[in-house]
Amino acid sequence: MKYTSENSSLKKLFSIPVIVAALGYFVDIYDLLLFSIVRVPSLKALHVPSYLLLEKGIYLINVQMAGMLIGGILWGIIGDKKGRLTVLFGSILLYSVANIANGFVTTVDQYAMLRLIAGIGLAGELGAGITLVAEILPKEIRGYGTSIVASVGVLGAVLAYLVADTFDWQVAYIIGGVLGLALLVLRFNVFESGMFSHVKEKKVSRGNFLSLFTSRTKLVKYVRCIMIGLPIWFVIGILLTFSPEFGKVLGISVPVLAGKAVMFGYIGLSLGDLSSGILSQYFKSRKKVVLIFLLLTSLFIALFLLQSSKNAAIFYGLCLFLGFSIGFWALFVTISAEQFGTNLRATVATTVPNFVRGSVNIFTPLFLLGKSYWGVLPAAGAVGCLTIAVAIIALWGMEETFDKDLDYFETT
Repeated sequence: MKYTSENSSLKKLFSIPVIVAALGYFVDIYDLLLFSIVRVPSLKALHVPSYLLLEKGIYLINVQMAGMLIGGILWGIIGDKKGRLTVLFGSILLYSVANIANGFVTTVDQYAMLRLIAGIGLAGELGAGITLVAEILPKEIRGYGTSIVASVGVLGAVLAYLVADTFDWQVAYIIGGVLGLALLVLRFNVFESGMFSHVKEKKVSRGNFLSLFTSRTKLVKYVRCIMIGLPIWFVIGILLTFSPEFGKVLGISVPVLAGKAVMFGYIGLSLGDLSSGILSQYFKSRKKVVLIFLLLTSLFIALFLLQSSKNAAIFYGLCLFLGFSIGFWALFVTISAEQFGTNLRATVATTVPNFVRGSVNIFTPLFLLGKSYWGVLPAAGAVGCLTIAVAIIALWGMEETFDKDLDYFETT
């Protein structure tokens, strides 16, 4: 009987929705991180002078992240009103077409417009996928399911690096778009969440984003969900994306390649996501594991900024460990999904990671301001410490959701 139960759990864990959600996030990460990888060669090809590469790079990242903020709200509401599958179809179609078009840009303004549109599309993938997987899997194994989605998904950054290293940056964008359209065909085999179908039959408000701000309890929970994820995108958006600039300041013996730093960071992130998911199942706690990974993140941020070896291999190794330390990304999105009822779950699970990604729009001005006063390394250290402190404070008062039953809805 036990064998049959384990067999059934394994079958559910590797069901079509989980596999397709994982592949969708794989393509999502490929497209999301491709700009960080091809930032320098693509801007040089558009005749941006060397002294403006950092400034224009920050501008384009901020535009993409602004699109993700808009898309996060848009797709989150659609996910709760129309269904998780509607988001999975619509978001991948939008960002796939935008990325194919991105392969034909000739000016920075065109680049920015398409990064905005791609950002809107990319915003829907992770939240809808995690929500769907969390709702279709039994609570005893949903931590494994969401970890599989994330750990497979973040390897898209590795493919992005390998493709960008092999082909021209324009071809790399087109390949990403084609991968998305190919995945769209697979999604016709995915079924809708039973919990959503159940709540859809009830006369209850769904996808009301503003309702998160009308109740103090819901607002505090929502803000806490965002705050615990901030260190993740400080590491990705500042330390990894601008690794060539950090490499120069740290006196690394050879020029640091952003694409390689991002690739190593995301290999670590994939391993971290898998590890944090397994540990949360072992400890039967989401909060304990997030705290462990936050402490690891603070340690590796310090080691990254204080390194003195001037050795490129050690630099990339620290990128790998930084990636591992922020490997609670899936866990953080899962916690967000588990905090709220079915009629608001997609809204929360989609907006929260995109507000965290969009926090780069706050980190970069703070980093640049600190850089002008203290220099690159102290400025990065100060912003990093701020994100860690905020995350730990937020985690302190959060509800433990490991074994929470998700089949309920929020009242207004």
